Amino acid sequence: MHTTTPPSTSWWSRNWKWCVPVIAALLFALFAAFIFGILALVFGAMKSSGPYQHAMARAEADPAVTAALGTPIQAGWLVQGNFSSNGPDGEANLAIPLDGPKADGTLFVVAKKQAGEWRYETLAVNVDGGERIVLVDTAASAEAH
Repeated sequence: MHTTTPPSTSWWSRNWKWCVPVIAALLFALFAAFIFGILALVFGAMKSSGPYQHAMARAEADPAVTAALGTPIQAGWLVQGNFSSNGPDGEANLAIPLDGPKADGTLFVVAKKQAGEWRYETLAVNVDGGERIVLVDTAASAEAH
C-alpha cells in the first residue's frame, strides 16, 4: 500500500496569522517609545534650564503666588515655548503650567542671555480666572534705589 504524505508547509505559511500582528505591534511600540524619548529629552532640557529653574523658584517663593494658587505649587508636564543657549548667549520664551490646591495658572518667562548672564524681560504668573502677578526681583529693585 502506498500512502502519500501531504506536502510539508513552511513555518511562515503556518504562523503568519499571528506573526504579522505581533510584528506590527512591536513596530508601533518602538515608534511610540522613540517619540516619547524625544519628548522626554526636550522637556527635560527645558526643565533643567536656568530660566525655568529661576522662574519656578521665584514663583514658589512669591507670597502673592502662593496666596493665589496655594501650596505646594507644582509645574505641569507640558511646558510650551522655546529655549536656546549657545555659550554666553541665549533666549528663553516659556509658558509653564502651574498646579496648586486653590487654583491653577501659567508662569510666563521671557529672558535673554548676554555675556553669560540671564536678564528677564517677563516673569509673571497668570492665575486662571484673570489675575496677573508680576514677579518683581527684590534684589534688583533694592539695587535700583
